[in-house]
Amino acid sequence: MALRVLLCFLLVFQAFAQQPIRVQVNEVVVPVTVTDEKGKFVSNLDQKDFQIFDQGKEQTIRYFTRERSQPVVVGFLLDLSSASRIQWKNYQDAAIELVLTLLPGDKKYSGYLIGYGNEAELMVNTTSDSEPIVEKLRKLKPGGGAALYDAIYQSCTTRALVQGEPVEPRRVLVVIGDGHDNASKKSLDEVLELAQRNLVTIYGISTLAYGFTSEGDKNLVRLAEETGGRVEYPLQDVYKDVAGYLSTPSDEGNYALKVGTGGYASAISSAIFKSIANVAGEITTQYILRYIPDNSAQDSTRQFRSLNVKVSLANVKVRARKGYYPFNP
Repeated sequence: MALRVLLCFLLVFQAFAQQPIRVQVNEVVVPVTVTDEKGKFVSNLDQKDFQIFDQGKEQTIRYFTRERSQPVVVGFLLDLSSASRIQWKNYQDAAIELVLTLLPGDKKYSGYLIGYGNEAELMVNTTSDSEPIVEKLRKLKPGGGAALYDAIYQSCTTRALVQGEPVEPRRVLVVIGDGHDNASKKSLDEVLELAQRNLVTIYGISTLAYGFTSEGDKNLVRLAEETGGRVEYPLQDVYKDVAGYLSTPSDEGNYALKVGTGGYASAISSAIFKSIANVAGEITTQYILRYIPDNSAQDSTRQFRSLNVKVSLANVKVRARKGYYPFNP
């Protein structure tokens, strides 16, 4: 009798063991930036002020914080193509300042450097020490093509990881370039999906200057907006508030301030460092929401899930990632 019971138990156990194991979906991390009509951060909101919709269905927020100086790991992606030569010294200085700002020596902040010309190269692996990155930046010189998409791919696949990411610390990329790409093996859609799968937020500090345009700009904007970031344009309309900007023609452009003057250098430096402050400030002062999608949000017929974050406050702009992939490849 006892043997028969044991045999039945083993048969039931074997049948159960052959069933597929269902694992709960990973927690989704959603960094959110809220700004007012003047572009200033709104930093006094509480969890009750937010709603998250996954595939159009409201979700329960399980974690909320608005603390400043949140842990992050930042990839600094620097355009080394020939197109960056005109303003190279300014953006080299900007990259150094950005590294020093976001890597102050605290272990909860990490970063790495990828330069991209004809090929993308991981130049400094993940570290909390800003000095190796700054030292490398000072030695770089531009020239060649631009493999931006390959640089984004490398940032998601070839660097050393920090324990706890992408939840804490979060993953951020800052692209210093104009968004053009003429040398990558990977495509825009491929690396955008990879960034979304890895919960990466992308920011851009554009090297476009003085009203010039680039075919790659719309791609840089797409990378940023789809992942919850944005693009700064420090050298567009630098002189718009300077008397004579439009009325004083010159061979090198319609500028009121001439190259070589203190006013010219001051206007450029001020614009670049304002953009750096905007990006660094946003990265370290975002609201962080986390949730686990409930069953009603899960749809086996589609991989990519749309996200929508709403705030119960009028006349504000809410910026967050537009969606995510529930499982890494």
